[in-house]
Amino acid sequence: MENVRFALEGAWQVLLVGLLLGAGLPAVFALGIRSLAYGTGGSAEADGGAPHPVGRLVAVCCFAVVLAGVALGITIVVASGFGHEVSFEHGYPTLVEKG
Repeated sequence: MENVRFALEGAWQVLLVGLLLGAGLPAVFALGIRSLAYGTGGSAEADGGAPHPVGRLVAVCCFAVVLAGVALGITIVVASGFGHEVSFEHGYPTLVEKG
């Protein structure tokens, strides 16, 4: 029974990360594109409204989150190739020796 609990515990963690990175990052990117169109105003919108600086700010924040996620993923892959792993022990990612 203990093995089933461990398997289910690992399965929900994989599901959560898959949803976050598999659907979450593209959704944040789409929100950034939509916010950029809102921030541009004019012919980018259906009603041809004025530019909105808040839209551009939200777009920049969304794109920063997506770039951070991509950079973290690349860091994890490259670090494992060099015999390191990424640790979040202090709240931010650091490279530590495997072991």
